[in-house]
Amino acid sequence: MDVGFSSLRSEAVGAMRMALVSAENLQLTLKPEPSQEEQALTNSKSSIKETHKAGNEDLKEMLESNKESLKLEAMKRVVGLISKGKNASELFPAVVKNVASKNIELKKLVYVYLVRYAEEQQDLALLSISTFQRALKDPNQFIRGSALRVLSSIRVPIIVPIMMLAIKEAAADLSPYVRKTSAHAIQKLYSLDPDQKEQLIEVIEKLLKDKSTLVAGSVVMSFEEVCPDRIDLIHKNYRKLCNLLVDVEEWGQVVIISMLTRYARTQFTSPWKEGATFDENNDKAFYDSDSEEKKDQAEAKPYIMDPDHRLLLRNTKPLLQSRNTAVVMCVAQLYWHLAPTQEVNIVTKSLVRLLRSHREVQYIVLQNIATMSIQRKGMFEPYMKSFYVRSTDATHIKTLKLEILTNLANEANISTILREFQTYVKSQDKAFAAATIQAIGRCATNITDVTDTCLSGLVLLLSNRDETVVAESVVVIKKLLQTQPTQHSEIIKHMAKLFDNITVSMARASILWLMGEYCDRVPKIAPDVLRKMAKTFTAEEDIVKLQTVNLAAKLYLTNSKQTKLLTQYILNLGKYDQSYDIRDRTRFIRQLIVPNEKSGALNKYARRILLAPKPAPVLESSFKDRDRFQLGTLSHSLNTKAAGYQELSDWPAVAPDQSVRNVEVIEPVQEWAPSVGKTKKSGKPKSADKFYSDDEEEKEEEGSESSKDSSSSSSSSEESGSESEEESSEESEKTSSDSGKSSSGSEKSSSESESEPKKKKKTKKAPQKKSKPPAAFSDSDENGNGPVAQASSSSAESSSGSETDSEDSDPPATPQKKKKDVKSKPKAEVKSKVEVSLLDLVDFSPAPTNAPKSSVISSSLLSDLEGLSLSNISSTIQVTTPSFGPVKTYELLHHMTGKGLSAKYHFPRQPCLYEPSMVAVQVILTNSSDHSLEEIHIGERSPAGLNIHCFNTI
Repeated sequence: MDVGFSSLRSEAVGAMRMALVSAENLQLTLKPEPSQEEQALTNSKSSIKETHKAGNEDLKEMLESNKESLKLEAMKRVVGLISKGKNASELFPAVVKNVASKNIELKKLVYVYLVRYAEEQQDLALLSISTFQRALKDPNQFIRGSALRVLSSIRVPIIVPIMMLAIKEAAADLSPYVRKTSAHAIQKLYSLDPDQKEQLIEVIEKLLKDKSTLVAGSVVMSFEEVCPDRIDLIHKNYRKLCNLLVDVEEWGQVVIISMLTRYARTQFTSPWKEGATFDENNDKAFYDSDSEEKKDQAEAKPYIMDPDHRLLLRNTKPLLQSRNTAVVMCVAQLYWHLAPTQEVNIVTKSLVRLLRSHREVQYIVLQNIATMSIQRKGMFEPYMKSFYVRSTDATHIKTLKLEILTNLANEANISTILREFQTYVKSQDKAFAAATIQAIGRCATNITDVTDTCLSGLVLLLSNRDETVVAESVVVIKKLLQTQPTQHSEIIKHMAKLFDNITVSMARASILWLMGEYCDRVPKIAPDVLRKMAKTFTAEEDIVKLQTVNLAAKLYLTNSKQTKLLTQYILNLGKYDQSYDIRDRTRFIRQLIVPNEKSGALNKYARRILLAPKPAPVLESSFKDRDRFQLGTLSHSLNTKAAGYQELSDWPAVAPDQSVRNVEVIEPVQEWAPSVGKTKKSGKPKSADKFYSDDEEEKEEEGSESSKDSSSSSSSSEESGSESEEESSEESEKTSSDSGKSSSGSEKSSSESESEPKKKKKTKKAPQKKSKPPAAFSDSDENGNGPVAQASSSSAESSSGSETDSEDSDPPATPQKKKKDVKSKPKAEVKSKVEVSLLDLVDFSPAPTNAPKSSVISSSLLSDLEGLSLSNISSTIQVTTPSFGPVKTYELLHHMTGKGLSAKYHFPRQPCLYEPSMVAVQVILTNSSDHSLEEIHIGERSPAGLNIHCFNTI
């Protein structure tokens, strides 16, 4: 016995050894040699790492070399890597060493790199913070802006005070580019430390007063981020923002329009009131200077639009032509939420134009059109063909177009739309075909004339090969039959026959519901359907099981003879179902319909509960409730409130005081010409150009490219002397107060306002250059004390001529212009009796200046220099202001043109000695020829209505 066991044991041990050896062999065979491809792959991966490492080492060496050219090339490659999404953070120490480089190009690239990586490498970035602070004082505006951008990208709470100081300084910078950057930095600082809100609001308030279009969009964005509820900051800047809107960059326009939409809903009354009528064909209705007519209008109309409301609508209308789809969409939503009903239609064409854009744009635009078309079908009806589905459209675009076509359907166009739908049903895109059937159902319920036609069409679709089409048809027919069940027992029978072939659960459930609801109309068919269902009950979907239990209960109440046993069988199946919904429903139905001592009083009401008449379902658009969100917003697109969404408030019942938008008039001229304003006002009624004056002023300030105007000279060399006519429109002083009284003012286009003075001027004037005002004009120079120009240190005789304006005013329709025509006509006589005529200035060209151009100019100096023009062509100024190193005198006559005599002039900015209403102009004459010039004096010819105080003959 023992021998037997031991032999068995030894055999088992031998078998185990064999198994282990074979397992080892198997393991060896499972680890074969790597193939050539795998080796190549691993080699290439390691080589990529090595080359990347080698490349970075190479860049480090270049960045640490002494040659500027190598550093610049390295930085270009590094920025190239960043733009491709590669990680260049390991180069940070090498890059940051070059932050103090003298080379401006290199410095800019270093700043681009630092903006990207300053947040990741905060400790290293903090080491060079003193360099950034120095760079904030750099003469180059781009370096100052980049330094502030980097500083605000280092998100460390410890440097918040430094950032705050930098932002405040940058907000007062001469360069609009730097001020724009400071507006962007405000948002970054606020997200880093919300406790700075109050100080940041002060900076925002200051920047909102900025007249540069470059700054406007950025500061409004900061306003929306930091303090969107502080509407009081917008009051004084409302008109300026409206007028600047056209010239702001596109994304700035989007932000400003969205903000102004919210502002307008809080400040103006609703233009949609009952009985509100408008005389929209004649814009002068709002800007007529005739006060009596205005009173009549007020009495005749229950609603007169606030002129500021009208200003917003008028200034946003041209932006419907913008190439940027976001701007067009933004203006469309503004008109939808703010414009009178009859004016909203002007956005239709622009929105339809956007449908030629990319599918992402189409999707958003179609969503907004779908919402609009529910309330105002007439808007898009003429463009119905634009919403026909193309075969190339994506499914989500197709369903949106379908939605819009259904919204636009009416008795007149339903036949066309149904013909379109017939084609769509045959589409290969099953989801779209199903959506089309739902659309047909909606048309059938909305337009009673075509209900029967649609029903018969849907019944035909029941024989379609495609299951989803049949299923959707069944669901829609079920809804349609509820509206008029008496006539359609045939359709119910037809659907019962198809029941076995339909597998989609929703369609099967719909047929069962119809059988149960109208079982009295199909008394023979309904029990048979229940019999079939009892066979397959356990295999059905939950929704079908629930409807089967309902059908059994209804048949038990109406036809218990035939169906009593069937019902009990189905209720027993339901009692043990896996789904607790079905178990609960079965328990409830059993207690309700089968009378016993426990069921109590409820049993009496079983028939009334189960067989109560059901209201027909209303087939509505899925976009019906989306109008609670502002059009064009993310919340509207998602149909749910997104984070950061700001509700549009309801119109106020009574409009708030509109005088809050009036800006106080600052008279910067008063220091040296206290009575200028008075003499002007006495000559003319107070109905000057209102809003457009503001608009022109802003445009003039923005214009940084100077253009030369020229006209043919009709003066001969005998008519000695030169004249420079300065007409300074008082717009910049009066803009704010005028726009306050704008509702009674007359409106004129800027081209008209320019053309008026042209007619007035004499034709015998030589073409001369536009004047260039002094350079250091900044927005911060608000007190009107501009730099006093210095006389040139030449051996010239200098004299001051002055003049005043006593010209009669134009009729009220013409915009106000103040003529201050400075005439200095030096007459030069050489010994050889050659007369030099300063009128003979055909080839006169502006003095070259090497300073960069900038569009910054203070409102105080603008009022003095706005119309200063040596040309008889245009009254608009072209301002060129160098950023630094101001040029203080202006060339009137070049020594080449004047045959040796050159003339320069400047404004001493001192009260005139002869009369307070006169303007002093200092003319500096220089003789650069080798002979003396005699009898230089002011000529006899003087424009009518001007008083020139001549200087003595030199």
